[in-house]
Amino acid sequence: MPEQALMSWSGGKDSALALYHALHEPGYRVAHLLTSVNAHYERISMHGVRVALLETQAARLGLPLMQLRLPEMPTMPEYDQALLASLAALRAEGVATAVYGDIFLEDLRAYREAQLMRAGLRGEFPLWQRASADLLREFWALGFQAIVVCVNDRYLDASFCGRLLDEAFVRDLPPGVDPCGENGEYHSFVFDAPYFSAPIAFRKGELVRRTYAPPAGSAASPAPGADDPFAAGFWYCDLLPA
Repeated sequence: MPEQALMSWSGGKDSALALYHALHEPGYRVAHLLTSVNAHYERISMHGVRVALLETQAARLGLPLMQLRLPEMPTMPEYDQALLASLAALRAEGVATAVYGDIFLEDLRAYREAQLMRAGLRGEFPLWQRASADLLREFWALGFQAIVVCVNDRYLDASFCGRLLDEAFVRDLPPGVDPCGENGEYHSFVFDAPYFSAPIAFRKGELVRRTYAPPAGSAASPAPGADDPFAAGFWYCDLLPA
């Protein structure tokens, strides 16, 4: 019998495409979603999407969702402790593999694998080292649809936030911006997928700009290997369940 796996699920395009590949992998069976959530605001960490829409994604998938609930600005030790507790709980349920949608950030992958080793799990990275443009073409060809919910204004202005993630969006990206936003340039919310039982209805709410000044060592600081996204502000497009 294939071993159980968890999907590190952000609600965005990379984790959604990685899950597609994981669901077709005979060596393991995806049995859980794990998502980091800002418990203060009840939103997906960094993406800013309401937990209600995250839960709708899980329902459309038919997979149980575990929320890694974090304070507004956790320190790295607090984040690590919460992550290891979640991984241990899933390990006790028979999970042996964790699947991630990372593409090319070496330091981030090394961090994940170190944490997984502490918990007795191994990592799988179905999108690793694939070209961002190729991943997006596959994403669209498979029938996925997503909307851009957050942009880092070091890279993109507010006009990019709230747009559909389509070919026109990618054509309009400034030079130097990764098409998949792997350096934190933007984040997305997947509202239709080939494995959803039905598309997710929503309406766009307000567009807001927020800035962050996390303390040294905060878990809200950038992922290892990424440029520091907190040197700038972020534009968020609120999505409201329809």
